[in-house]
Amino acid sequence: MPWKRQDAEAKADEIPSARVATAQRGNLAHTLSLAGQFQSYQVVDVHPKVTGFMDKINVDIGDRVHKGEVLAVLEVPELNAQLKGTGFEMERTKDELLRAQHEVKRAEATHAAIHADYQRLLEASKAQPGLVAQQELDDAQSKDLSSESQVDAAKAAAAGAQESGQVAGADNDRVQALKNYTSVTAPLDGVVIWRYADTGALIQSGTNSNEQDIPIVRIAQSGLLRLRMPIPEDDVRFVHIGDPMLVRVDAIGRSFTGKIVRFTRDVNFETRTMETELDVENQDLSIAPGMYANTQMQLAHAENVTTIPIEALVLNGDQQTVYCLDAQNRIRIRSVKVGLRGSKLAEIDSGLQPGDRVVIGGQEEYTEGERVAPILTRNRLLKLFMSQAA
Repeated sequence: MPWKRQDAEAKADEIPSARVATAQRGNLAHTLSLAGQFQSYQVVDVHPKVTGFMDKINVDIGDRVHKGEVLAVLEVPELNAQLKGTGFEMERTKDELLRAQHEVKRAEATHAAIHADYQRLLEASKAQPGLVAQQELDDAQSKDLSSESQVDAAKAAAAGAQESGQVAGADNDRVQALKNYTSVTAPLDGVVIWRYADTGALIQSGTNSNEQDIPIVRIAQSGLLRLRMPIPEDDVRFVHIGDPMLVRVDAIGRSFTGKIVRFTRDVNFETRTMETELDVENQDLSIAPGMYANTQMQLAHAENVTTIPIEALVLNGDQQTVYCLDAQNRIRIRSVKVGLRGSKLAEIDSGLQPGDRVVIGGQEEYTEGERVAPILTRNRLLKLFMSQAA
């Protein structure tokens, strides 16, 4: 009868529809995507060790420099005078040493002659007692001892002159070192990222840490960069030295794989993240410090496990549940044990079997035992989720 057919159609219209997906076996990876920023490996402010006027500066911002290259030359007139004075002092001490050495030789020669005379008198006295008066023998012995002491005094004077020469030489070396410091050299290979001084400016030495002295230039080691990323607190446990990361630098259209080389092992109190770094070779300087990069790191991986879309999970108290469909398309709420979670898929350790159908989205609209009209999500989409590895 027509009215019975209309009643059946009305009841069919009352059955709500539900989007469902099928639990499937597959591989699952938890991938962390982060934005990182490139930084120079080292940044150094170059100060001179002496105060002077800028005579010449050889570099400007953007210039590549190499370790030991002369960046600037200072003019310090008083150092020239000091260096000349220490040179004169060295020459004077050399003359003093030469004179003292000659004095030693003269004293030794005099002592040898006097000692020989004393020995002859002593031997004659022993051979013929009474032949040489005792007074004469005593005088000869006294002269011998006196000449010997003069030799010792001359040697001491020569040693003092030698020490004075060493002191003068050390002082000359000190002033020469200060003179050498007027040529300011690069401490490392890098790029000049800022210049603070111009020709003729008075540059203060940077040896006093209590003064805010302005450097000559700032050099960044940009041939090797640090890529720094903040790892969220929940993912810190997955981070290890040597873990690979996929890096994409959109500004230059470049992708590469790097490895984690260090992390702080400390979670920032405010951001709840841990700073983690990769070292990136940049000899061609194609990457500029300050550029951003998008990174991906695989934190965990599971193979041949039961997976469902993350949207199918519903937290009920402290228990994870899913809304399944039985053979009559009625809602059955099941408790499940969840393993690895990705951004799109979740691993189910227990509570589901491959082939079970689960509701994805809007679970609060359904009740236990309610009949629904399933709209099955295409397997192509689920495979896409799994290929993206969460």
